[in-house]
Amino acid sequence: MAAAIDLHAYQEPILFLATAGIVVPLFHRLKVSPVLGFLAAGALLGPFGLGRLMPSYPWVDWLTFTDPEGTSRLAEFGVVFLLFTIGIELSWQRLRLLRRMVFGFGTLQVVLCTLALSLFAYKSVATVTAAAIIGIALALSSTAIVLPVLAEQRRLNTSPGRASFSALLFQDLAVAPILLTIAVLDIRQPEVTTLTLVTSLLQAALALAVIVVLGRIVLRPFFQMVSTTKSPELFMAACLLVVLVTSLVAAASGLSMALGAFIAGILLSETEYRRAVDTTIQPFKGLLLGVFFVSVGMNLDVVRFLEAPLTILGIATLVVAVKSVIIFWLSRPFGLNAAEAAETGLLLGPGGEFALVILGSAMAAGLVPGEAGQSLLIVTTLTMVAIPFFARLGRRLSRRLEKKRPLDPAITVPPPPEEPGRVIVAGYGRVGQLVGDMLQRHKVPYLAIDLDPARVAEQRRAGKPVYFGDGSYPEFLRACGIEQARALVITLDTPSAIGALVAAARQERSDITIVSRARDDKHAAQLYDLGVDDAVPETIEASLQLSEAVLTDIGVPMGLVIASIHERRDEFREVLKKNTRNPERIEFRARRTVGK
Repeated sequence: MAAAIDLHAYQEPILFLATAGIVVPLFHRLKVSPVLGFLAAGALLGPFGLGRLMPSYPWVDWLTFTDPEGTSRLAEFGVVFLLFTIGIELSWQRLRLLRRMVFGFGTLQVVLCTLALSLFAYKSVATVTAAAIIGIALALSSTAIVLPVLAEQRRLNTSPGRASFSALLFQDLAVAPILLTIAVLDIRQPEVTTLTLVTSLLQAALALAVIVVLGRIVLRPFFQMVSTTKSPELFMAACLLVVLVTSLVAAASGLSMALGAFIAGILLSETEYRRAVDTTIQPFKGLLLGVFFVSVGMNLDVVRFLEAPLTILGIATLVVAVKSVIIFWLSRPFGLNAAEAAETGLLLGPGGEFALVILGSAMAAGLVPGEAGQSLLIVTTLTMVAIPFFARLGRRLSRRLEKKRPLDPAITVPPPPEEPGRVIVAGYGRVGQLVGDMLQRHKVPYLAIDLDPARVAEQRRAGKPVYFGDGSYPEFLRACGIEQARALVITLDTPSAIGALVAAARQERSDITIVSRARDDKHAAQLYDLGVDDAVPETIEASLQLSEAVLTDIGVPMGLVIASIHERRDEFREVLKKNTRNPERIEFRARRTVGK
């Protein structure tokens, strides 16, 4: 007879997987970050949400996360895998380039925010020790939420992204000394002395040295040996082993697990296995980060918040405001302009996951009053929940400040006089640069316009005919010579901006040839309806290029492949044109083409 199965042991994993299966598709459809969904799910299904109903309704236990400590232990690996994948994208060389931001900007950010917040806290707790601990806990920011939000916005490699990452990296380095200091101050543990603190710091430094030295010696031969088996399962096991061993070695030495995994990622970034390892780790990182966000939401005690909502909201607002203002002014000497500094301030202004750990340890050690500590835990969680909102707010504020910023003289040069046969390229990012290069190869004169002042200045210094301006303004299009232009190529990636530019161009010239980039077939159909001559959907073009590559690689003659690809592209184009809501405009363009 089969042994009885304890269904309750599988309850929380099943509940989390069900949550993920609902949250991710739903919030993706709503175009909202899934981070908010996981946080909300944690608050709703946690002990302070539906868990409060368990005494009256025992069946609610099946819909509740009942083991916050167990979930938190598993959730910590979400941060571990996140830092590991970030390390893979870096290298020792890039990290050396960031040292000024990490140890300069990062150090000053923690010190100045700690001093300011400690002064405010002293009025409530009345002891220097408690105020200092509260100040340094609230000075930290959330690595686990800020970095995924930046990655989702594709802003990790921007100036705010690099500044935020540098500050967060220094904060992760500072966590171990902070926790060791709390242990020294714990009156219940008199055996912990300053000598113990120094010994622990030396032990942590030795552990880092061991990870670095052994990693350089062992990792490449180890993965070379594993890869010769050509077993995906074994390669996955090797990846997980490296992450777990390095993080646990770091934790055993008093450092954070995430820091150990980060160092391992940097070491692997210098090997030829970095991309394969990154691809293998991604699914684990995504799921475990989801667990982390749920665990953060579980700490949000809505009832306690409702007991004093104005007080908690006021403290949360004060924390974010103080940190944001300090970071804004601190960012300027480190090369960030006002727009970038404002975005960085709002990203790092909210609290972080390590604040929860530090405040919890301080309350357990009797260094921070329990009542004040519990309220600050809610404040920290509340600000973490709001990080996606602050990220969007920071991006919008950054754009507004960017428009008001004095322009580089190199980009205020007006477009040159009209040139017959010129092609206007709107948007000079990677796609626009490639279009310009192809036009130049075929000796077709072109003029590019872009709204990114840094990009315009850089490309002008490189000798490219790029000018700063907004193509949705008819006056600017006239200045660019649209009356004599041969065609308009739109490589922008924002549908609303593309639509405004098409409308302005058609207003100026109904007969100009317009070729536009499109996100997908639905967007392409909308562009045909607006009046473009050709819309190029990225998804369809990628599929056609893949098809061309595989057909030629398996031996199909190149001529036949190219002919079939062109034929399939024409079929797609006809289908998209048929889906337009404005067939008269298509017919007009067809007559104009015949007339030419």
